[in-house]
Amino acid sequence: MRDLWAFATHLYGQHDVERQCLAWQTQGGDVCLLLCAAWLDREQVPFSAPRWLELQALSADWQKTWLAPMRALRQQAKAWCAEDAARHALRERLKAVELDSERALLAQLAQAVAAWPSSSDTAGEAGWLVALGTGEALRARLRAASGF
Repeated sequence: MRDLWAFATHLYGQHDVERQCLAWQTQGGDVCLLLCAAWLDREQVPFSAPRWLELQALSADWQKTWLAPMRALRQQAKAWCAEDAARHALRERLKAVELDSERALLAQLAQAVAAWPSSSDTAGEAGWLVALGTGEALRARLRAASGF
C-alpha cells in the first residue's frame, strides 16, 4: 500500500479539499480518520465493522487526549498571538507540533491496517467513507481528488 502520510498530504492539497476537511472538523469530524478512510477506499481495502471500530478507538484516543486540546489552544490563542511577534512564533510552533502529531496518528493508523489485504472486488466503492458518515458531496470530492 502507498504511504498514508504521502496520500493524506497530497489529497489535502487538492482543490477545495482542505476547506471541506476543516468544515468536517468544525462539525466534529476527525480529519485524520477521514483521510485514512479515503486512503483505505482508494487502496481497495474491504470495509469491516470490527476493523472500523479498531480505527475509531485508536483515533478517538489521540483526538481526545492530545490533538483536540492542542487544536483548541491554538485556535483560542489566535487573536492574542496576533498582537505580538513572540506569541505568534509560539503559536506557529504549536501548529507545527499539531501537524507532527497528526502525522504520528496517521502512522499509527497505517500500522494498524498494514496487514489488511486489498481486493479488486471493492473497486469504486467508498465503504470506509460511508461508515464515517460523510455526506455524498464530501465523498465525491475526496474520490475525485484521490483518483478513485
